[in-house]
Amino acid sequence: MFGGNSGGSNNTQPPEGGSKSGSIGAGLIAAIILLVWLLSGIYIVEPAERGVVLRFGQYSHTSMPGPHWHFPYPIDRVEVVDVAKIRSVEIGYRSSGGRPESNVLSESLMLTNDENIVDLKIAGQYRINDAAEYLFNVRTPDTILRQMMESAVREVVGQSTMDFVLTEGRSEVATRTEQRLQAMLDAHATGLTVTSVSMQDVQPPEQVQDAFADVVKAREDEVRAKNEAEAYSNDIIPRARGQAFRVIQEAEAYKSQVVAKANGEASRFVQVMTEYEKAPLITQERLYIDAMESVYSRSQKVMVDVDSGGNNVLYLPLDKMRGSSNAPRVDLNNLNYPTTNNPQTSSSTSAQDGSRSRGGR
Repeated sequence: MFGGNSGGSNNTQPPEGGSKSGSIGAGLIAAIILLVWLLSGIYIVEPAERGVVLRFGQYSHTSMPGPHWHFPYPIDRVEVVDVAKIRSVEIGYRSSGGRPESNVLSESLMLTNDENIVDLKIAGQYRINDAAEYLFNVRTPDTILRQMMESAVREVVGQSTMDFVLTEGRSEVATRTEQRLQAMLDAHATGLTVTSVSMQDVQPPEQVQDAFADVVKAREDEVRAKNEAEAYSNDIIPRARGQAFRVIQEAEAYKSQVVAKANGEASRFVQVMTEYEKAPLITQERLYIDAMESVYSRSQKVMVDVDSGGNNVLYLPLDKMRGSSNAPRVDLNNLNYPTTNNPQTSSSTSAQDGSRSRGGR
């Protein structure tokens, strides 16, 4: 096929037709090989990935998602990096899918600002921000991130007290650790971005946990007692203010009542005095009648006066009249009796409960 001499002839001069056919075949094979080599430079980058193109081992550019072509090996080489994957890092413990957590005391024991030790476990999540920086700026970016995160959390805990870390400062420690870690990653151009940092657990060392539990319980009792005192104060003070306001209003009402009554009595006395000066006898008789009416209205005796005589029978319900002080008064002067020929002078009687009074003939 390449124009070589077939058979055992000693003629070394190839025929003219064989030389042409051999050149065509060699060119065809070379074209096929070249085509295959060029097609091998086609690659596809997924939406969650980035393609880092290296030309002769040196960074060239980063390709975005979609189909691309590069010079095949050995000219170009493509490193595909998943930039959407969320990776995790754990400080102070290790966990896996089916195995329980294992503590790493060399990472979890940290010194606080007040020279106490806490056992802290913290976890973080991150992703790749810049694929080129992730591949070329640091040798092992995941390991570097773990070391930076341990350094950041030790710095934050070292600036805080033990009580702050164990109680209300958990979220603040996680936030400050995230900020400090991101600043360190950006300073070293690792191409990583921290998405979240969460405090998993923080406890005093195992040797002093019982004593610390007593301290925490005492602190909780103190908070509970303060809350109960505040609740009692919020309940009793408004009620006391309400009672004081009610007493003041009652005093004001009593004052107004007494003053008004005194003014009325004074006004009535002045009016009576004025009428008395105008007609002394009539006013004196009127006052006498009013006084006697007031006295007899509270008396248990019944006075009967009959001007005209007769043999009529008078019945008075004395039992009911004497049994209740609020019984209605009977005006005996307005009673109408049938008259007879027999004169009747006058009679008065004092009756007891349940008796009847008859008129004399």
